Order: sequence, then structure tokens, then C-alpha cells
Amino acid sequence: QVQLVESGGGLIQPGGSLRLSCAASGLTFSSYAMRWYRRAPGKERELVAAISSTGGTINYADSVKGRFTIFRDNAKNTVTLQMNSLELEDTAVYYCNAADVFSYWGQGTQVTVSS
Repeated sequence: QVQLVESGGGLIQPGGSLRLSCAASGLTFSSYAMRWYRRAPGKERELVAAISSTGGTINYADSVKGRFTIFRDNAKNTVTLQMNSLELEDTAVYYCNAADVFSYWGQGTQVTVSS
């Protein structure tokens, strides 16, 4: 059974930092591209960051470039999203996604940026 478990969300003031982690189990993690998505209230789901199976290719949404960093540890089956200089507009539920032939999702973790 594939499981993706996100952690690290919370309430943070603008300008602050959070680190989201996604722990994967039940799949050959090193074969999967990993992505972080988010869904803000009243908005469509947005791809935030993506990293290839080897970590050699990384992409970011324009809205987070220079502020967010995605990285993975294939030995620990984890993918992390380091979020710096958080803005009010970053408030959303953040989801971890594993994509290969199949696609798997975590349950999401809430990030709220508020003063």
C-alpha cells in the first residue's frame, strides 16, 4: 500500500520560513518524480515544485522561484519543500505527489501565512 505522509505545515507570519516533508512508503521511491502542489481557498490546484526521480531536474512555479527549494533523499524516501520569505498568497493546503506510471497523493498539510 502506497502512502505519502506530509508534515511541517502550520501558521507562520509573512517573511517566515517553513519546511514541508513528505515521507513515502510502499513504492520504489527512486523511480518516481515527486511534486508539491497546493490548493488555496477558491483557487485551482497549482503545481509548486517538481523534482525528477534522480533529482537532476527541478522546476518551480514562477510564483515561488527564488523562495522555495525542493530536494529529495532517495535513501530515506523523502522529499522536502523548503519555503522561505513566505507571503500571504502562499496560504494553501500543500500536497505531495508521486508520479510515474501511476500517481499517488498525500493527505495534504495546511500552510497559513498570516500576520
